[in-house]
Amino acid sequence: MLNVAVAATLVEPVRVTIPMPLTIKEGYLEVREVGTEALITTIEILSPTNKRSGKGRQMYEEKPEQVLGSRTNLVEIDLLRRGNPMPFLGNHVESHYRVLVCRGNKRPYTDLYAFNLQNLIPSLPLPLCSGDTEPVLDLQVLLNEIYDISGYDLVVDYNKEAVPALSEADALWAEVLLREKRLR
Repeated sequence: MLNVAVAATLVEPVRVTIPMPLTIKEGYLEVREVGTEALITTIEILSPTNKRSGKGRQMYEEKPEQVLGSRTNLVEIDLLRRGNPMPFLGNHVESHYRVLVCRGNKRPYTDLYAFNLQNLIPSLPLPLCSGDTEPVLDLQVLLNEIYDISGYDLVVDYNKEAVPALSEADALWAEVLLREKRLR
């Protein structure tokens, strides 16, 4: 019997992509005491992930629970019309947007700043330690500055309809405003 070596035909691989776990980093701000680094206030700006049902919302809900179980102040800023607002007890306030200011020494009571599309974002105090002078956060000015610096007027297509859709009254108001600003 004769042994003959036969070269196998090489099969070339095909490049494919496999699904990767999605990593979403959610930013937040913390106010800490100088010297001790003790956490005084946490500021959370809600993202779409925080407001959608699922893992992102579940993970977000665990964080405020930890803060609310401590003496740390919490400021939660919700500037998103889409998604489920964070729950709170008592008054069933309906609004497009809301900011909660939860003082560690006043819980379970908290201040809710509720406002709608046609309103300016209210200014609010940033809670600090008892006895400290609390600076006033003018969120409207901050948002306007971010809009201008980032050039959102060049990025956002104001000819498209808002998502989620606006009520008839809000759509008319937005149309007039956008025409005044020459964005439509």
